[in-house]
Amino acid sequence: MINLKELIAQTIYDEALGLEIADIEAMIEIPGDEKMGDYAFPCFRLAKVMRKAPQMIAADIAERIGSAEIFEKVEQVNAYVNMFINKSVFETEVIREVIAQGAEYGRTDVGNGKTVIVEYSSPNIAKPFHIGHIRSTVIGNAIYKLYDATGYNVVRINHLGDYGTQFGKMIVAYRKWGNEADLVKEPIKTLLSYYTKFHEEAEKDPSLDDEARETFARLEAGEPEEMQLWEKFREYSLAEFNRVYDMLDISFDSYAGESFFSDKMPAIVQEMRDKELLVESQGAHIVDLEPYGMTPAVILKSDGSSLYATRDIAAAIYRKNTYDFEKCIYVVASQQNLHFKQWKKVLDLMGYKWEEDCIHVPFGLVSLEEGTMSTRKGRVVFLEDVLNNAVAKTKEIMLEKNADTPELDEIAKEVGIGAVIFQELSNNRIKDYVFSWDKVLNFDGETGPYVQYTHARASSVLRNATPEELARINEGDFDASYITGDSAYSLAKLIYRIPEVIQDAAEKYEPSILTRHLVDIAQSFNKFYHDEHILVDNEDEKVAKLALVVAAKTAISNCLAILGVKSPERM
Repeated sequence: MINLKELIAQTIYDEALGLEIADIEAMIEIPGDEKMGDYAFPCFRLAKVMRKAPQMIAADIAERIGSAEIFEKVEQVNAYVNMFINKSVFETEVIREVIAQGAEYGRTDVGNGKTVIVEYSSPNIAKPFHIGHIRSTVIGNAIYKLYDATGYNVVRINHLGDYGTQFGKMIVAYRKWGNEADLVKEPIKTLLSYYTKFHEEAEKDPSLDDEARETFARLEAGEPEEMQLWEKFREYSLAEFNRVYDMLDISFDSYAGESFFSDKMPAIVQEMRDKELLVESQGAHIVDLEPYGMTPAVILKSDGSSLYATRDIAAAIYRKNTYDFEKCIYVVASQQNLHFKQWKKVLDLMGYKWEEDCIHVPFGLVSLEEGTMSTRKGRVVFLEDVLNNAVAKTKEIMLEKNADTPELDEIAKEVGIGAVIFQELSNNRIKDYVFSWDKVLNFDGETGPYVQYTHARASSVLRNATPEELARINEGDFDASYITGDSAYSLAKLIYRIPEVIQDAAEKYEPSILTRHLVDIAQSFNKFYHDEHILVDNEDEKVAKLALVVAAKTAISNCLAILGVKSPERM
């Protein structure tokens, strides 16, 4: 794709300016008001070198570059050179590039094959996969896709919460109140009921907590009975989780959870001892972080069992040794901000300066309209129920609109699940929000279904094209001078920016940047659709307009794919 800023910089370049082409490119601005041009070049900085008023310098540059083919018009306004791009030349370049690249449009090789790890989703086994997990799951999946689209080799890790004292609680609860038949029938809901009952009973009998800690210590020591129950809980949980992942079309390269590092922690703990970092405190072993403004990082509890920090340190060292990552990105709730600062500081004190490449990407929390979710109290909204309800609601809406298609069930699934994903990725990830069925299942406004419908509309238009017309478009045989209206030009500019937007969203770990841009594209396409009569009698005009429709359809589909949302051909 043509780099407009670079081309403009090359056009402006003159030895007398005392600037290199890269310097000129960096100075080029995009005016806030489109009436002032597509690009602007400020000349204030040149006054001292050229010993001229900035306004005079701008006038000289405008006169010198005004006849370049890339420009429709060049004006001097005060100390600025305002440049209007030749719409026909620009649109031809954009449309041909999109059509030539197809599903690859928007991708770049910025990452140059370097390895990035993205850790996301990471639910606790034996606990519900609830609506709160959707944030890490879909934000993490989008970040993986953004980095994949920018040329990185991405390793997707689901760091399962399959270790810790809670499994001591679960085992104790199962032994006291559980039975195999209920567990087989509804594994997660049954385990949740045991976990809830444990906490209810522990409030009356605190000795249960001691029993749970002792049970986890035996599990960590590899006692056969505890291991057998733990493996059973893990197997049942993964089967339930994978059913939801299949609905979301999400997969992972590794399910190495906390338990995977159990045999790697002793060496890490010994390394801390050798480096004189461990201090005994009330029977536990800690790393004192008070000099760095933080509470201590507890490495071993008084009973010798490990904690989250111990396992995260072991995991980070293992991943660096195994993958030699450029970045290791952790998509984890903002509640864990201190936890990440603590164990990263321990890595730093151990001498691992690459800890700076371990990036915590926090996100806001989900609460229910009636209050905060609590697994201990059994107050959760199952993610699978949310997705199934979204699909059912979508089908209901489509039937109300008299949708007549043999793919009704499949389209309802794509749109319903897409609505949930798109809503999650629409707002800045750091914001907290209240889960509301009405908002999730609202199909009006700047939503996933709106963007999907725009894609389906473009597909419908193209179904009216003849094979000969589509062949001309694929060969680049069209005259873009037929589509230089404002709505067509605005659409082409938004499509042109997609690679830059994808890169920006990746660098900021912020999928909503792409989501918002995609809504802009959908709105712009619909304006073009309403402003222009596409299927006109003039064959050359028709082919030119259809070519822009192909580019828009491809752009929308590619961006939706990065967000993890399907692009139905019909709705």
